[in-house]
Amino acid sequence: KARNIDELRQDIDKVTSLLAGHMRLNLHETYGEFGGQFVDRDQVEVKHFQGWMEWAKERNMKLDFNSTSFSHPKSGSLTLSNPDKSIRDFWIEHTKRCRRIADAMGAYQGDPCIMNIWVHDGSKDYTVEKLRYRQILKESLDEILAENLPNMKPCLEAKLFGIGLEAYTVGSHDFYAGYCAKNNVIYTLDTGHYEPTENVSDAVSALLLFVPELMLHVSRPMHWDSDHVTLFDDNTRNLFSELVRADALDRAHIGLDYFDASINRIGAYIIGVRAAQKSLLQAFLEPLDTLRKYEDEGKLFERLALLEEAKTLPVGAVYDYFNLKNNVPVAEDYLAEVEKYEQEVLSKRN
Repeated sequence: KARNIDELRQDIDKVTSLLAGHMRLNLHETYGEFGGQFVDRDQVEVKHFQGWMEWAKERNMKLDFNSTSFSHPKSGSLTLSNPDKSIRDFWIEHTKRCRRIADAMGAYQGDPCIMNIWVHDGSKDYTVEKLRYRQILKESLDEILAENLPNMKPCLEAKLFGIGLEAYTVGSHDFYAGYCAKNNVIYTLDTGHYEPTENVSDAVSALLLFVPELMLHVSRPMHWDSDHVTLFDDNTRNLFSELVRADALDRAHIGLDYFDASINRIGAYIIGVRAAQKSLLQAFLEPLDTLRKYEDEGKLFERLALLEEAKTLPVGAVYDYFNLKNNVPVAEDYLAEVEKYEQEVLSKRN
């Protein structure tokens, strides 16, 4: 794994060299450059990400951002919903500062920085204070989002439950769907944050009627929220199909939220990006006008037949041509490059 920022950037450069298309990079606050000094979460500043902004601009890459409320002595079970004002204020200040960093990123790159807010707040066992914690979270978010920052867009992410906090999640789907709809805030759909039997793509068309935009965190849950490497599977394809069918690509921001340290990290990133690109491509290739015509005319047999035929359209050949035109490896040709990088670079990191 990368042991420092320089090695992380080296890995990202390797990944993007093997992928076609323009990429954005989403950073957590913990990836700041702190110069070996301890900077607590409520003291983080724009200067700690100036290097990232310059690095990304050199590569014509835009940045997005996340606040980071976990893995900290003050994280506990409750952060922005904590009744303890001192802890709550600490996380409010952290999130406010992250919004200002995102705004600076957006201004620097000439494109709004999308900043995601997710907190793990909840309870391991049954609680009688569900309403109280949600009232506090609402008030915290109201304070955080009050500042007008024109170069960033905030989004809020719900979750089903957290490990160790299984009984109750403050920031549930119902809470954030209501908050985002009422306050005109972007809603974040993480494909790993819902019941395993739910088809998250079904939420796309419903939410788009009430929120301005969607942020997508595309992962592959194994039973629940384990963030395995994204694949060209039904769930991923369905998600992108809904975006195209709803004509909502201009209202959606696509992020790949996955990680698997059990395999080569470079390979994991490449597999995931290519799976997302193929899923989007298949959605573009779908004979949508004809399918809509069949549906409007009540030709349900014809609609189903064409949907079945569309599954074996030559997506692979079109995707191979896309990569060929962009001078990156076609099909499995990238394997040799990743293996070479593992031998020459990754294996030497102790």
